[in-house]
Amino acid sequence: MDALWVTLPVVLVLVLVLRWRRPTWYWMTFGVTFATIRVLIRYRSVMDACGLTVPPARWRLTLARIANRPVPEARSPRILWLRPTATGLIVRLKLRPGQDAFDFSASSDRLRHSFALHNVVSREVRSGVVELRMTGYDVLKRVRMPAPRPAEVLRVPVALREDGEVHHRDYRQVPHALNVGATKSGKSVYQRTLVAGLAPQNVALVGIDCKNGVELSPLAARFTALADNPAAAAELLAALVQYMGRVYQVIRAEQRISVSLPDAEITADIWDLPAHLRPVPVVLLVDEVAELALAANKAEEARRDQIVTDLVRLAQLGRAAGIHLEICGQRFGSELGKGITMLRAQLTGRTAHRVNDETSANMAFGDISPDAVLAAVQIDKDRPGTAVAGDSSGGWSRIRAPHTTLRQAVDICNAHAHRTPSIPEIAPFRPPLPVRVLIGKVQPTAAPAGAF
Repeated sequence: MDALWVTLPVVLVLVLVLRWRRPTWYWMTFGVTFATIRVLIRYRSVMDACGLTVPPARWRLTLARIANRPVPEARSPRILWLRPTATGLIVRLKLRPGQDAFDFSASSDRLRHSFALHNVVSREVRSGVVELRMTGYDVLKRVRMPAPRPAEVLRVPVALREDGEVHHRDYRQVPHALNVGATKSGKSVYQRTLVAGLAPQNVALVGIDCKNGVELSPLAARFTALADNPAAAAELLAALVQYMGRVYQVIRAEQRISVSLPDAEITADIWDLPAHLRPVPVVLLVDEVAELALAANKAEEARRDQIVTDLVRLAQLGRAAGIHLEICGQRFGSELGKGITMLRAQLTGRTAHRVNDETSANMAFGDISPDAVLAAVQIDKDRPGTAVAGDSSGGWSRIRAPHTTLRQAVDICNAHAHRTPSIPEIAPFRPPLPVRVLIGKVQPTAAPAGAF
């Protein structure tokens, strides 16, 4: 008996310490069991309290009346299966006739409180089936990305979602994206994480950083081209448009559409070209788009119009040529001038870090989802890197990128500098290779790769 009274406080202290210092360990050891029992015991009463039940069928009421039995209770959605994960629980439900998936999405906050979990996200799996992803603890407080898997081309894990899943930036699915946020909101870290994820892949990185290159020039070993002022950016964008035209000539020459040609060999983009002819995909990163859109005199206005025109052209036509845009800025509204809203309409992916006013959030999500606008405004300033990510379909989620230091990103880019391709049209904008001083001698980090 004495041993029991000694063991119980020790176990209780261990549970509290794990919950405070190691929430993942706590969840996997104790939390998942407590949460599963709590969900199963409270399930029927919670569904009834949240209005997620349906009245009994008429035939059941008729049978109860004939048999002089009590009136049947309202029916809750049937649990198909419940699966624990490293961050929470996944519950799949079969809806009753008359129920809608939106009802569960609207009740997610009440479900979170009722089941005493950190977060509940609802999504429709298929007609009549809804999945509730329940998070047992705040996974965005200390972002720990899972073990990396073999990377797909142009698909980069950049952040962790609030439901514990990895958020990927997939350029094959979402060719162009917009990233807005205030100063110190985490845009640069997100961009740094993105570059570090693209560096090991067979892609060409092109950067425009009008802050004299302070953000992107440390990563220059992996960049095929880099412009650090609006004048150079205008020339670089014009060269990219010229390169895009050459790629389309290659695609057109290889189509060879005839009756005898199999459908699988007909292509309208670079991905179905033979491997020896396929050009390397290009990712264009613009660090601060407002610097490209501002003009102080007539000469700068002409340059600004040309820059915006080339960006719009790349956004409209670049996907098939393997050119993808990642546009960053603090604001992205019509006050930046003619053509900006046309460019924004082409940017399918939207990411909004902490913003200082609702208008800035509306620039990203106002035409997509009002709920995402509200979520972006509510991001805490003490959590840099937290953002709301969505696309033009209206779906969105809270994410937070891991803190990738500049040193980590530089080391990754230097290690993969040999992968940097050379493209003739933008070769004049190739940044000088950084050098390392090694005890009395200077050694370049890498040699340029072959050209397309």
